[in-house]
Amino acid sequence: MASDTAATGDPFTPESTSDITAAGEGHAHPPNPTDQGRTQRRRGRAPVDVPAAMMAVFDAYVTDVDRPSSPLDADTIRVYISRVRQYLVWLADTLDAGGVDGDPLADPTARDWAARDYRTWLLTVARRKPSTVNAHLTAVDDFYRRRGLGPAAAKRADIPAAAPRALDDKAQTRWLRACEQASARDAALALVGFYAGLRIGEIVALDLDDIQISARKGHLIVRYGKGGRYREVPLHPTLRTALDRWLAARVNWPGAEGSALFLNHRGTRLSTRGAYTVLVALADTAGLDIGRDATFTPHVLRHTAGTTMTRKGVDIVLVAELLGHSMDTARRYALPSRRDRENAIARLTTDG
Repeated sequence: MASDTAATGDPFTPESTSDITAAGEGHAHPPNPTDQGRTQRRRGRAPVDVPAAMMAVFDAYVTDVDRPSSPLDADTIRVYISRVRQYLVWLADTLDAGGVDGDPLADPTARDWAARDYRTWLLTVARRKPSTVNAHLTAVDDFYRRRGLGPAAAKRADIPAAAPRALDDKAQTRWLRACEQASARDAALALVGFYAGLRIGEIVALDLDDIQISARKGHLIVRYGKGGRYREVPLHPTLRTALDRWLAARVNWPGAEGSALFLNHRGTRLSTRGAYTVLVALADTAGLDIGRDATFTPHVLRHTAGTTMTRKGVDIVLVAELLGHSMDTARRYALPSRRDRENAIARLTTDG
């Protein structure tokens, strides 16, 4: 069994630091920020090097998780690679200290003990929040699945129920202003998430005939939602205008071909990674925090749509239908946010 304090160094860097490379690039080389198919480099410390003993294991994971056919979006891939890197750094230190019985990279029992001790180390030494610990364990499970061992038997930390992270009113205003200054394609891309609540994978899967627009209204069709759910989402007037603008510009897009609504610079369907790059760049333009305690990821746009509708009195059943959620997931939008808790405390009586 690994010792909780076997590794005294901190292998962590802010996960917003994009030290992650695309498949086929060595892990020591940063991605090219001009390549739309790769993750942009972001602010933060330089990543801790993966020890030589773990380098082949890490590179094999990067190649597998970041393959072109991966069903994971670019944001998930980036974060998983970062978290697996951190786990392997910790594991190498722990192995060097003699704190593991067996081979946690090949033996299921040793795997379970290592994952449990890593959970303890995250909570007590690295002092991570329970939600962060659980997120790291999810990445570790993905790592072990790809090694053929399956997920580790490590119980998740208990966390208080909270609403999904969404943009507050000021951040929403900055986002919309950034969209006004963006190109026709980028603005339409950004507003589909904000006003229709689509997942990034659903956005890039849209075809031209999925957009039905009339003079005064319209709707978009999600044919391949999560779980195979089909749904139709009415178009907000601002989104309808943005889509009209993009459809007019798309006619003259260089190399445009096929039925895809959103195109890349080659004129073919925009990938999830390409869309992610566009949205992160807009977040930078809007001045949204995308550092370690990020208030923005592309999925935040979807959460913002759900939170806004719920807080304005839309029935939770309708919110679930529009966003393609289960009822249990949709109910989370009614839970208190951090801002709600802060406002509650601020209401307490003060002297004077």
